[in-house]
Amino acid sequence: MNPGNKFFDDISKVMTSAMGVAQGAKTEAETAMKSWMDRWLADRDFVTREEFDAVRAMAQKAREENAALEARIAALEAKLAK
Repeated sequence: MNPGNKFFDDISKVMTSAMGVAQGAKTEAETAMKSWMDRWLADRDFVTREEFDAVRAMAQKAREENAALEARIAALEAKLAK
């Protein structure tokens, strides 16, 4: 075996190990950041999309009912005015 090849094999092993450590550190950092973001969001009283959509539907229904009641009141007032 050529001594130069041994050197390059050793360098290759060191680089492979370093990449493995870097990948592990990256995964750990991502996990820590996700955990921190989840805790931060949980501490805020943000609503879920489902809750938002439900409240929006309720508000839309209330607006429609208000418009119908306004029309009925206007019709009754018109009858009383005659």
